[in-house]
Amino acid sequence: MKIYQIDSSARKKGSTSRALAKKLLDKIKKPGDEVVYRDLDDEMFFVSGLTESGMKIDDKDKTEHHKKMFELSDKLVKELKESDIIIISAPMYNYGPPATLKAWSDLAARIGETFKFKPNGRREGLLKNKRAYLVVTSGGTKINGVEDFLTPWLKFVLNFFGIEKVDIVSADQMALDYEKSIKNAEAQIDKLS
Repeated sequence: MKIYQIDSSARKKGSTSRALAKKLLDKIKKPGDEVVYRDLDDEMFFVSGLTESGMKIDDKDKTEHHKKMFELSDKLVKELKESDIIIISAPMYNYGPPATLKAWSDLAARIGETFKFKPNGRREGLLKNKRAYLVVTSGGTKINGVEDFLTPWLKFVLNFFGIEKVDIVSADQMALDYEKSIKNAEAQIDKLS
């Protein structure tokens, strides 16, 4: 199996989402599994100047910026397509995803690669038979509560890509009771198979 681990926290040291994702990886990784790691804080481009949805631009119309974006996009799409299991760690920033995670989703959404349009105009995800784990943390917001715009969005994006098996590990409202939040998240990890 190939496990694709994606960390999106801007914090390198002391990141709870990164630490919990590592615990999850240690729990599910089996001997012989390959892990592909991507730290979105290291090299994420922000998507700008696109004229078409789904990252589709004729080669003749691509600027140097576009070419760099497409080079990274090709890598991200390849990593997704080749993986069996995806772990995404994401702290909630201002009720939503880190900007790097949003950019990742924009670069990974490629027509004919991660999704397609059916004749009736509806979209279909092309990344079938994969499983994803989301490790979501928040300071004061309740995960899956009315103010959580990160978790439903990220789950929707994965479903859009065709990834329907999505498990969520959450350490929410850490500012209220950090120890309790971490213990709850670790208990959720222990229950996963």
